[in-house]
Amino acid sequence: MFLLVAIIAVYLATGTFSIPDAMFRDYGFTFQLWIFLAFAIAFAIKVPMFPFHTWLPAAHTEAPTAGSVFLASVLLKMGTYGFLRFCLPITPKASVFFAPYMIALSVIGIIYGGLVCLSQTDMKRLIAYSSVAHMGFATLGIFSFTVFGWEGALLQMLNHGVTTGALFLCVGIVYERTHSREIYDNAGLGKIMPAYVGFFGLFSISSFAFPGTNNFVGELYVLIGTFSQSKLAGFLAVVGALLAAAYMLRLLKQIVWGRTDKRAISDMKAREVIYLLPLALFVIWMGLFPRPFVQVIEKTLVSLHSQMNTVFR
Repeated sequence: MFLLVAIIAVYLATGTFSIPDAMFRDYGFTFQLWIFLAFAIAFAIKVPMFPFHTWLPAAHTEAPTAGSVFLASVLLKMGTYGFLRFCLPITPKASVFFAPYMIALSVIGIIYGGLVCLSQTDMKRLIAYSSVAHMGFATLGIFSFTVFGWEGALLQMLNHGVTTGALFLCVGIVYERTHSREIYDNAGLGKIMPAYVGFFGLFSISSFAFPGTNNFVGELYVLIGTFSQSKLAGFLAVVGALLAAAYMLRLLKQIVWGRTDKRAISDMKAREVIYLLPLALFVIWMGLFPRPFVQVIEKTLVSLHSQMNTVFR
C-alpha cells in the first residue's frame, strides 16, 4: 500500500512511470520527505529492517525448505534493491536527511538479530533471525552514501542469498532424516554425517564472514564505508559481526560434537551433494576472487555517487 501510494504520487508529479525519467528531478523537499517515508516503510518491511522484522521468523518456520530458500535468496533482496533503485535517485535529499535514522535502525537490527540468535534452539529460526542482522549490514552500507558501502551492500545481498539459502537447504536435508529442527535433536553429526558436516561447516563460517569466504568481502566493504561516515556505527557493526561468529560457532559446535550417542542416520545422497556443491564453490570463489563482480557494479555505483553529489552542489 505504501509503495503504491508513493509510485502514484511520483507519477502525478512527473507524468511517467519510467524510473530513469523520475530520477534526480527537482522535487520539493517536503514532497521528497513524504515519498521517501512511503518507499522506506514498504522496503523496510520487505528487507526486513528492525522493527518491521517480526513476520520473518514465523514465515521461515512455517515455510517448506524451498519456500525458505526462495524467501532468503530472492525476496528479501527486493527491499534493499528498492532503497538503491527508488529512494536514493528519486528522493536524494530526503535519503540524506533520513540517513542517520536508517543507520541507527540498521545497527539496532544487527545487534538485536545477533542477540536473539544466541537464544534460539530451532535451527530455522536461528537462521531467520540471522537474516535480520545480515540484511542490516546491507542497509547500513546503502545509507553510508559511499561507493564502498554500496558495493558492500550489493555484495552482501548476493552473498547472503547464497549462504543463507544453502543453510536452509542444509536444515532441510537433516530434517528429512530426524524430523526435527531443534539443535539438540540434530547434534553430534560429525561422525555420523561427515559429508554433511563439511558442507554445513563451510556455510556456517561463511555466514559469520570468515576471511576467505564470500560474506567477508561484503561486510568488509560495508564497514569501510560506514567507518568513513560514523565511527560509532562502524564500531557497533563490528560488535554485531562478533555476535554472528558467536551464534554460528555455537550452532556448528552442537551440530558436529553436541552428542555422542550413535543414531541410524544416513549421510548425504548424491543429489544433495550435487545441489550444494555449486553453492560451496561459489562461497570459496567469491571469497577469494571478488574483483570480477565488483568491477561489474563499480561503474554504475560511481555514476550514482557522482549524480548524488551534483544534487547537493
